[in-house]
Amino acid sequence: MGVGRYIVGMEDRAADEQAVRAQVQASWAAWGANDAEAYGRCFAEDVDYVAFDGSVVRGRDAVVAGHALLFASVLRRTALRGEIEAVRFVTGDVAVVQASGGAVWPWQRGVPADRLSRQTYVVVRAGAGWSITAFHNTRVRPTPAPGSLGFRVFAWVVGLRLRLGGYA
Repeated sequence: MGVGRYIVGMEDRAADEQAVRAQVQASWAAWGANDAEAYGRCFAEDVDYVAFDGSVVRGRDAVVAGHALLFASVLRRTALRGEIEAVRFVTGDVAVVQASGGAVWPWQRGVPADRLSRQTYVVVRAGAGWSITAFHNTRVRPTPAPGSLGFRVFAWVVGLRLRLGGYA
């Protein structure tokens, strides 16, 4: 199978996918150990990191510093629970990983519905290994299904605001 300038066999692709998955899982393990330095080593030096609240951190040093504070306070003794749902290779050296999950405290068995997130990782080949060069975390907040009561109420409120604002 040809990918860009690389010729990648199925065994190579399987090994690469396993290594990419291992890199993401290493970040989860470092989080579970509340080890900001190990967590930071999973990311590229110039990582772009978007947290669940939309805040943006640029660079490994900033990721380490921020997580050191979090692991010492509000995220102390948390672990990440989740699953890797898909790995797609964009080129032989770049993969996009889709995952879902979230942070849990020791007394929780699973991720509470209000903290469930979807994550996108961009993982690049870095020498003999792989590194996360971009990360985006988004909380799952589904909108009401079309036709449902919640959807009809939302549509009514939007229509009212448009009419009252003179936009209709």
